[in-house]
Amino acid sequence: MVDKSSEAMLNGAIPGEMVKKDENLKRGNWSNQIEFILTSVGYAVGLGNVWRFPYLCYRNGGGAFMFPYIIMLVFCGIPLFFLELSFGQFTSQGCLGVWRVNPMFKGVGYGMMVVSTYIGIYYNVVISIAFYYFFSSMTTLLPWSYCTNQWNKEDCSSMLNPNRTANISDLSRNISTLLNQTAKRTSPSEEYWNYYVLRISNGIGNFGEIRLPLLGCLVVAWVVVFLCLIKGVKSSGKVVYFTATFPYVVLTILFIRGITLDGAVDGIKYYLTPQWDKILDAKVWGDAASQIFYSLGCAWGGLITMASYNKFHNNCYRDSIIISITNCATSVYAGFVIFSILGFMAAHLGVNVSEVADHGPGLAFVAYPEALTLLPISPFWSLLFFFMLILLGLGTQFCLLETLVTAVVDEIGSDWIRRQKSYVTLAVAIIGFLLGIPLTTQAGIYWLLLMDNYAASFSLVVISCIMCIAIMYIYGHHNYFKDVQMMLGFPPPIFFQVCWRFVSPSIIFFILIFTVVQYKPISYNDYIYPSWAIILGFLMALSSVICIPIYAIWKICMSEGSTFWERVKNANKPSKDWGPTLLEHRTDRYATVGSSSYEFSLEIQQLNPDKEREKEQIPIENIEHNLTIQGSNGSARNQELNV
Repeated sequence: MVDKSSEAMLNGAIPGEMVKKDENLKRGNWSNQIEFILTSVGYAVGLGNVWRFPYLCYRNGGGAFMFPYIIMLVFCGIPLFFLELSFGQFTSQGCLGVWRVNPMFKGVGYGMMVVSTYIGIYYNVVISIAFYYFFSSMTTLLPWSYCTNQWNKEDCSSMLNPNRTANISDLSRNISTLLNQTAKRTSPSEEYWNYYVLRISNGIGNFGEIRLPLLGCLVVAWVVVFLCLIKGVKSSGKVVYFTATFPYVVLTILFIRGITLDGAVDGIKYYLTPQWDKILDAKVWGDAASQIFYSLGCAWGGLITMASYNKFHNNCYRDSIIISITNCATSVYAGFVIFSILGFMAAHLGVNVSEVADHGPGLAFVAYPEALTLLPISPFWSLLFFFMLILLGLGTQFCLLETLVTAVVDEIGSDWIRRQKSYVTLAVAIIGFLLGIPLTTQAGIYWLLLMDNYAASFSLVVISCIMCIAIMYIYGHHNYFKDVQMMLGFPPPIFFQVCWRFVSPSIIFFILIFTVVQYKPISYNDYIYPSWAIILGFLMALSSVICIPIYAIWKICMSEGSTFWERVKNANKPSKDWGPTLLEHRTDRYATVGSSSYEFSLEIQQLNPDKEREKEQIPIENIEHNLTIQGSNGSARNQELNV
């Protein structure tokens, strides 16, 4: 028999503590599996579920769009989600450390970091704008309700006060007639957005001044993110109980209020009425595949990072299905919330729903806020809506920041850097804030949309495709399937094996071709971006992809070998430290390597200097015992451990 202090030491615990099997005490784990699921749901369910999917659905055939959307979810979304979760969980490493599986492709991890950096910079600016609107809604009258403010132009026409219009003499005309005769009609919410919140300049090169209110809100946004991540997953895992669930409460409240309004049924019909003829349109399938790919957060590095904090035997297969379906169901549900209100707005104006439907910032900060002014107690509904946007944004932002911090800490790997992780988080947050300042200028919206359209577009597709090839065809699908079986207790289902090897890479390639064929130069309302801005956008997109060949060339040059092909082969061999982090999990082919070669990866590290003498008194060399590991999938396995 082995005494408790010896067993505790082998699991990384301080002697005298209760043994914590299957737990990485040095790096940390989620306190429970609910925290991981909620965090992943918060990561996947973001602003795009609210302001992009409903618009894509009605534009691509309403209910008919659901068919290609579900097909792409099943054959591409869930398999890729499962692949990234299992990849990170198996090694307990972030988006850089996992590439011990194939060192030559570590550039894929750096590409993920670049993408997460770009997204993290502008995503928090969007959150800061939502904060600004949230604070502006703390009033008895929403400031974008009427056209009587100093920033309004003569073309402004309020739905609540249609009398103030340009070149219209008949003040008794109804609002639909007014819209037909006023070619340049702008809403008070649109003018509030352009002329007050943004004070938008005339082009991307004209930065103008920093909008101090937005800068202040950006500070608030970064402070909130930092405080929630100050202790890593241990603190963020507690916050997500609120940030990941309360948006559903708000969505439900807005949905119940929306369906009780006049015109709501027409809006929902417009959202869901199938147009089956569009099923044969390649663009519809391309939009469905792209939306699934981007909304799940594949190739950002966040899924790998979040899964790396799971316990080794967690059933990530189950989790991937739950999270993916929840994400897509949320998108559909959000469509009912959005179009019920837009249907009411269209009925009030006497126009078709298509004339008020919008997506992106135009929906979140112009169309929907204007519709809210028509409701009784409009500030209350506005507060709820923008609070929901803030929470949706924060859920994604948490994971983006944690991805960068985890990559840095894991790459350095020392105990010192792990103890200083809070300072690393602070440093990354400060850098992110400083890089986001240009987006709070009068030209900020132009730069925000440029980053949104280019920084995380086709580069994600390329990164994901190369990841599939590296794992399935260079490391080898048989090897990876054995790894998954060792971790979960069962091999990946045949369906996922086929998808990983053939179907998903083919769909990813299709998305890439579709993105190239359907490419259109970016514009914002009537503003056409200059050529130099487009070139800069492509450079941002290439900056993440270029990491892959640059690192591969460097790795080949640094590898041993007398010929080029020998260097390539050595650069593609898994590192000696590839595999599970904890010694107790290194079974099968990983158990053949002497444990002395892996001292850096064991959870026997010193946790408290004061306890070192106690540890030295334990004759570890002669300890031999059995470890029983219980996985979350219910499988138990016995492993004899000789130290």
